[in-house]
Amino acid sequence: METTRKHCQIIAPISGRTIELSKVPDPVFSERMTGDGLAILLENDKVIAPCDGIITLFFDTKHAFAITTATGVQVLVHIGLDTVILNGKGIRALYEPGQQVKAGDVVLWLDLGLLRKKQINLISPVLIVNYESVSNMQPLRPGELVTIGADPVIEYDL
Repeated sequence: METTRKHCQIIAPISGRTIELSKVPDPVFSERMTGDGLAILLENDKVIAPCDGIITLFFDTKHAFAITTATGVQVLVHIGLDTVILNGKGIRALYEPGQQVKAGDVVLWLDLGLLRKKQINLISPVLIVNYESVSNMQPLRPGELVTIGADPVIEYDL
């Protein structure tokens, strides 16, 4: 019996340069405790849904959200490494948990000036939380400049 694999992509939720996850200066991410993927050095003031699905997690501080796809893959977008200290200041969420999103929908607006003024590290991990449920996962190589909504940053098979 032959099984057919479905090839899937996660698009860039922000614009910036890609960083290998092991180089992120936070062990929660570099040691893949919360998932596998890559990070992007944030360069713009909006964050979009990187895939279709339902928002299944939104931190009260709005610095991170997860989308679960129809196939059960959970994608986490974490804005900056220490944005949690702002307690939601400078981040405006346009969705709530339980709401459906399509790839490209704006999920967050950021006050980039405030984030920079507060010296927030803008390295932003994009992860597949349940990466053991996918195969042939390929994050984009480090050092690539990606454009929000245009470039695939993680590819995988189901």
